[in-house]
Amino acid sequence: MKEEDKSKLVEVFTGSPWEAELVKSLLVTKDGMVVNVVLPATAVDVSVLVNEKDYEAAMEVVREYEKRENGD
Repeated sequence: MKEEDKSKLVEVFTGSPWEAELVKSLLVTKDGMVVNVVLPATAVDVSVLVNEKDYEAAMEVVREYEKRENGD
């Protein structure tokens, strides 16, 4: 029997559906992170979630993405 993963999911990004998919693809290519995209009923903003243990690594990727998007 496979051991259940009890990792807590934490939000690392919120934005439009296309931005969330882009961030997800950046995170998945970094260290094979497990990433979830949460579509609320309104689907105006979408949340990207990662396992709590991957939070810091994910935030590095998200900060770099946001820095490029803001032209910094």
